[in-house]
Amino acid sequence: MVKRRAAAHSRPSPKAAGAWWSLPADDLYRMLDSGAAGLGKAEARRRRKAGGANELDGARPLTRLRVLWGQLRNPLMLLLLFAAGASMATGQWIDAVIVLAIVAISVGIGYSREYRAGLAVARLRARVQARARVLRDGQVASLPTRDIVPGDVVLLAAGSLVPADAVVIEATDLFVNQAVLTGESVPVEKTATPAAAAATLIERGNCLWLGTNVRSGTGRALVVATGRDTEYGSIARRLTLRPPETEFERGTRRFGYLLTSAMLVIVLCVFVINMLMGRPPAETFLFSVALAVGLSPELLPAILSVNLARGAQMMAERGVLVRRLNAIENLGSVDILCTDKTGTLTEGVVRLDGAYGAGGAADAEVLRLALCNAALQTGLGSPLDEAILQAGAPPGNLRKLEEIPYDFVRKRLSVVVEDGDGALLITKGAFRQVFDACAFGPDAAPLVPAARAAIEARFEEWSREGVRVLALATRALPRRADYGPDDEVGLAFRGFLAFVDRPKEGVTKTIGELGALGVSIKLITGDAKLVALHVARAVGLGAERVLTGDDLDRLPDEALWRTAEQTDLFVEVDPNQKERIILALKRTGHVVGFLGDGVNDAPAMHAADASLSVESAVDVAREAADFVLLQRDLDVIRAGIEEGRRTFANTLKYVLTTTSANLGNMISMAVASLVLPFLPLLAGQILLNNFLSDIPALGIAADRVDAELVQRPRRWSMRFIGRFMVEFGLLSSVFDFLTFGLLLYLWRAQAETFRTGWFIESLLSELLVALIVRTRRPLLRSRPGSLLLWSTVGVAVLTLVLPYLPLAGWLGFVPLPPSILGAIVLITVLYTAAAEATKSHFYRSAERGQ
Repeated sequence: MVKRRAAAHSRPSPKAAGAWWSLPADDLYRMLDSGAAGLGKAEARRRRKAGGANELDGARPLTRLRVLWGQLRNPLMLLLLFAAGASMATGQWIDAVIVLAIVAISVGIGYSREYRAGLAVARLRARVQARARVLRDGQVASLPTRDIVPGDVVLLAAGSLVPADAVVIEATDLFVNQAVLTGESVPVEKTATPAAAAATLIERGNCLWLGTNVRSGTGRALVVATGRDTEYGSIARRLTLRPPETEFERGTRRFGYLLTSAMLVIVLCVFVINMLMGRPPAETFLFSVALAVGLSPELLPAILSVNLARGAQMMAERGVLVRRLNAIENLGSVDILCTDKTGTLTEGVVRLDGAYGAGGAADAEVLRLALCNAALQTGLGSPLDEAILQAGAPPGNLRKLEEIPYDFVRKRLSVVVEDGDGALLITKGAFRQVFDACAFGPDAAPLVPAARAAIEARFEEWSREGVRVLALATRALPRRADYGPDDEVGLAFRGFLAFVDRPKEGVTKTIGELGALGVSIKLITGDAKLVALHVARAVGLGAERVLTGDDLDRLPDEALWRTAEQTDLFVEVDPNQKERIILALKRTGHVVGFLGDGVNDAPAMHAADASLSVESAVDVAREAADFVLLQRDLDVIRAGIEEGRRTFANTLKYVLTTTSANLGNMISMAVASLVLPFLPLLAGQILLNNFLSDIPALGIAADRVDAELVQRPRRWSMRFIGRFMVEFGLLSSVFDFLTFGLLLYLWRAQAETFRTGWFIESLLSELLVALIVRTRRPLLRSRPGSLLLWSTVGVAVLTLVLPYLPLAGWLGFVPLPPSILGAIVLITVLYTAAAEATKSHFYRSAERGQ
């Protein structure tokens, strides 16, 4: 073990030393004060503390001050603080105190809910953070990638994410996909040979870069740079690191534009007209600010945070860990789920059913050759290799000369073994790819058309029965220094390897339940067409329309857009084709989910609206996923989709409730301010009204959701929200004007009495409309959640007694005569009945598409 020195941090880093990729490993070890056994734990902790986390985004830990500042920097809160300052500047101290009190209470509630939600989300994310295998004190440890430091020795295998910039120390058939940096479409082989000092980034065959991933092989690498010091970090500003905008984010952004437009029109008109009427400027300004805040759902950010955090916690209880909160609604909106079959539709436990010769009979020699191939390969691990090795013991006297690793284009893997004075190439892989490379039969006789047809017929017969079939072939070669894919020609076909993977119990029922939820399943697999057809039919999937990888290559993008939508099974496809399928489905307006767990699934997962992986997946697949499943099961996904729809439904409830009620109240106040000799409500009263009505809204996150709201995907519709807001807003204004008329002409109410009466009526109507519009059912046939119900009752009681409390005068309220209070309660009851009737008419019209 290399002794660590206290002054290690003073050594020059490889990055500062110039062409570090051209230096031998021993020089790099000395520069980094490291060694083949890696760093010591204490030294690694010191470097982590001094150099910071291995992160690009500089993510900061959750703190109370940061959450508090997030609440205060909300534009609406800043507007309120400005209004409070203007009130104090003009001597209106009571208004200033009321505004500041409302700000303090609003910030306090939002802060407490968001901080708890943030802690819950942080705990969930910690369960699925990327990890790497690192040598510490000579022992292998699995550590979060953010804890890796320069000088660490990392161990890599197929599927690993490269956690930092590093130099390869040892490599065995190590192929890395570095397209994210170089644009190279195929994986690049990495070796431990130092590159030339003048080598470009692409030419540095001994370097690994943060953000790339291992496709096959194994290796050891010495970390030379982390975080923002990496090549990825140096160009991060030019890369699109932010995930694509989700459907939910697009909806909230467009909703914000809609609300802002309505708010500006109303507020500007009111301010200008009141100024022209000669109203005091300070009073008019505060009234206009209060109108703006009153129309805005200022608790929407807090409601969203609480809703999403609660949704993440509920999904975790159902076996779905959320990595990206805003994708929860996307999962609920999914109407097409693309998945592989292995482990999802089938048990995922593959066993070797038999090794057969070219004639279809059991053949011990084919099994022996398969055991040689599986035992000697060191590249991309496969359940098929494990199944082969469980079927017998490989010969003990083998000497491997070379390995030609598996890749996703050739779909075969070869090992070259010593065979007397020569060498024997043993190739196994996908039947079509291996058989197409065969020119001879087992007896070295040329494969005539009749023999080829007989072998293909046997393969198709097994495939129709749901058996997965690999082909095995050999070729005698002379002994030489190296071998490559060019040697995989003129092979002798030796036989078949048959594997079985049974359909999962209950998967047919789950597929039916997903169909009832409006989610169609499309199978995307690299397996043979006949195998995929058999599995699809066995589990009840549609199997009428099938596209192969070759079919896809012949289709231009425009043709694929429609064809993909109508296709049930995509078979024999490669990773790039998976991504193309996802993009084609999105192009036709679908919200697409994709379940993957392999290295080759990452591109499609990045393209999907909602990407899912499993806890046991390779690093690159887990990092690409929005959700990580604790069990690879369609029923877990179904539960996640339902929870996503509940989260969306409760978010939409708040939007519909506050915007419709607030719009009606703001229209009423705007009109009343133009005809009354006094302002209909003081600025503080408007803010208090808005604040009290938002208290029950915090209970919407835990509200019950009607079953019909979960039965189909739902998406943001600005036309729907706008129409709802206008219809219910105008209905609210009608009853506001009725209240105005009674107060002014029947009771001849003065300013304080008028404001008190209308404050009570507008707040009660907003509380009750929340219970009405939270469901499409009749009010009494959908029970609200306990928190929403009892907080509504509590605020309603407070509203009725508020004018009679000792501090009512400070708020500008006066006690009301029983006759006025009774009339207001009656108007509220009539409004409730009218809102129920309007809701029924609105949804009937919406269903007819009017």
